[in-house]
Amino acid sequence: MSENETAPTEGATNPTENPVTEVATEDISYHAVEKDGVVTAIWEMQGRKHMRTIDPRSRQGQDILRLYTTEHHDDVSAAEASEAASS
Repeated sequence: MSENETAPTEGATNPTENPVTEVATEDISYHAVEKDGVVTAIWEMQGRKHMRTIDPRSRQGQDILRLYTTEHHDDVSAAEASEAASS
């Protein structure tokens, strides 16, 4: 087999039937879109590319918001505690 050829995947008769997809190297991030202090959408981003929009009222949207508010609350609590200790 030459360097330019690839071995067919198991069970494939034509190498183009099972194209190899590259694994994304950039992490997925979520950005809340707010209007008047209310989250109206959640954008799923891969690097700078917009992958999809998630409804914040959906189950997945609620899970994402719950995770963010829990992390944000923990960060704020830790910062307040360290400020109080230094005072």
